[in-house]
Amino acid sequence: MLEQAVLAWDTPGLVAGVDEAGRGPLAGPVVAAAVILDDLRPIKGLADSKKLSALRRQALYEQIMARALCCAVGQASVQEIDNINILQATLLAMRRAVDGLRLKPVKVLVDGNRLPQLPMMAEAIVGGDAKVQAISAASIVAKVTRDRWCEQYHQTFPQYGFADHKGYATAEHLAALRRHGASPEHRRTFGPVAQVLHHRGGT
Repeated sequence: MLEQAVLAWDTPGLVAGVDEAGRGPLAGPVVAAAVILDDLRPIKGLADSKKLSALRRQALYEQIMARALCCAVGQASVQEIDNINILQATLLAMRRAVDGLRLKPVKVLVDGNRLPQLPMMAEAIVGGDAKVQAISAASIVAKVTRDRWCEQYHQTFPQYGFADHKGYATAEHLAALRRHGASPEHRRTFGPVAQVLHHRGGT
């Protein structure tokens, strides 16, 4: 298993997994999570959050919160996404998540092929959310946290349907954008939102 292979040549110490949710949607923050699992309290069924049902993610989220040694969430706002671009905002959210950990890891394993600037050793692992349990756990925490944000935002702006599409560019979401214009949490630099704003004269 990759996790064991990665850690075999590591200095002994805590290892955090990091992943994000919300790079692709047209609205809302990008959310990252950092998780240090407890080897003495294993969690069965950890997997890439995208391959789990919403109910299963929720159940695993509760287990992670109860059993992990520590966990932290970092976000980058819509304003930050529009100012520095989604990639840099994602790396910023990841760094904030790691900075928020109560226990400091000796190494951080990050899903993907880019690393945030961190003060400790770090490794990017493509497909890590399906290979490394701590990254799987982080993907679940990030996804559940962002989905909950979308459900809350839906209460304020129900006309967009955030509770259903979670901010992604579905036909329903695009139709609502054309009908109502952009909400305060829509990402102005994302193509479909910029196009709607252009046609509506910037409103």
